[in-house]
Amino acid sequence: MIFTAENTLLIGSILLFVSIVVGKTGYRFGVPTLLLFLVVGMIFGSDGLGLQFHNAKEAQFIGMVALSIILFSGGMDTKFREIKPILGPGIVLSTVGVLLTALFTGLFIWWLSGMSWTNIYLPITTSLLLAATMSSTDSASVFAILRSQKMNLKHNLRPMLELESGSNDPMAYMLTIVLTQFIQSAGMGVGAIVASFLIQFIVGAATGYILGKLAILMLNKLNIDNQALYPILLLAFVFFTFSITDLLKGNGYLAVYIAGMMVGNNKIMHRKEIYTFMDGLTWLFQIIMFLCLGLLVNPHEMLEVAVVALLIGVFMIVIGRPLSVFLCLLSFRKITMKSRFFVSWVGLRGAVPIIFATYPVVAGVEGSNIIFNIVFFITIVSLVVQGTTISFAARLLHLSEPLEKTGNDFGVELPEEIDSDLSDMTVTREMLEEADTLKDMNLPKGTLVMIVKREDEFLIPNGTLKLHEGDKLLLISEKSKDEKTEQA
Repeated sequence: MIFTAENTLLIGSILLFVSIVVGKTGYRFGVPTLLLFLVVGMIFGSDGLGLQFHNAKEAQFIGMVALSIILFSGGMDTKFREIKPILGPGIVLSTVGVLLTALFTGLFIWWLSGMSWTNIYLPITTSLLLAATMSSTDSASVFAILRSQKMNLKHNLRPMLELESGSNDPMAYMLTIVLTQFIQSAGMGVGAIVASFLIQFIVGAATGYILGKLAILMLNKLNIDNQALYPILLLAFVFFTFSITDLLKGNGYLAVYIAGMMVGNNKIMHRKEIYTFMDGLTWLFQIIMFLCLGLLVNPHEMLEVAVVALLIGVFMIVIGRPLSVFLCLLSFRKITMKSRFFVSWVGLRGAVPIIFATYPVVAGVEGSNIIFNIVFFITIVSLVVQGTTISFAARLLHLSEPLEKTGNDFGVELPEEIDSDLSDMTVTREMLEEADTLKDMNLPKGTLVMIVKREDEFLIPNGTLKLHEGDKLLLISEKSKDEKTEQA
């Protein structure tokens, strides 16, 4: 079946529905939901139920739009106070780490393809290009798995992994583009390569910072009567940031990530509505992106390169990634050995390598179809092997700890302008023995009870209200000076 204007909505809605249901089922068994979205696309594709989608350029465009939203949303969730202690190792991993992974893996692929028993032969430049497309950890996969499994990791590991995965895509993208141009132009000078890297980094970072500041100004100063338009305004800003940076020859992915960090770490109007909108949109585009990539691949073609792809995948997981991580973290002596092993294991590949693998296909690089199929196979291996064992690895290395409670059970939030905290408390039998009414309770100074929840009933409190065991109290209190200072 071919996509047409008449059946696109019907097919799209069925695919989304099946993906969400399958993802919910898989989550119970610890299977990464993004892997299941990919599998759903493959099942409905040309080798499965027969949906025909073979346009790599369209898949590349969908991936570009999705990655812009995912990276911006990831940037919004990256807090300066959390990444400040691990900024050094995070940046080294996202730049030098990507370069080393590409180099080690590329040399292994070149060595492997020269073997007489392999069914592929790739010259050194093409081998490095294949490695470059897979050299970054996938931001969508890392963000989704760490957050869906609600892991709290010791030693600031979670912010370091999220910073690395959010900021290393630009490096892999630049390596992919430069190597593609190098192959097609029959060689580029070292000076031209270095200049291209510097321009993309500098322009991307500067544009992201400036436009992030401008987005904050617009969100806070534009007085729009309809609050629902604020998230849409920000979405337009995301696409504008990526596009204008690309026109200026900068790295658009780096720009949107930095712009997202700027917006997420400053006071903005209607933060709750914006975060809810961006979170839902991020999940929607993750599903669409993985579905499209699943539809794009022909599984029977992957089987032809399965042995070689499996060997490359095992090398990346067992040698390439760990070696690059350990070399990058040599000078950071405070990072424990267990932490280094865990960071080495969380080298997830996902949609990003597959999207980057479409660039050689669209450019018409010789052997690009082999590159695409190998990358797709390795992505599945990575999500199955690493994605399903992250929680186990954290427990095995004693790096996981109970997740700190945030927010309250009432689902109530206060605007940022109000310098107060909301929390909840459950009434116990011991508390009732000391005081059974609100007026007799010894609450901290500056703390008030806003609502009392008794089973399914909500009560407006007064001093004489008799409390029952199991009642939940919603408390509002003034922020401490330390909290105000930290927020500032």
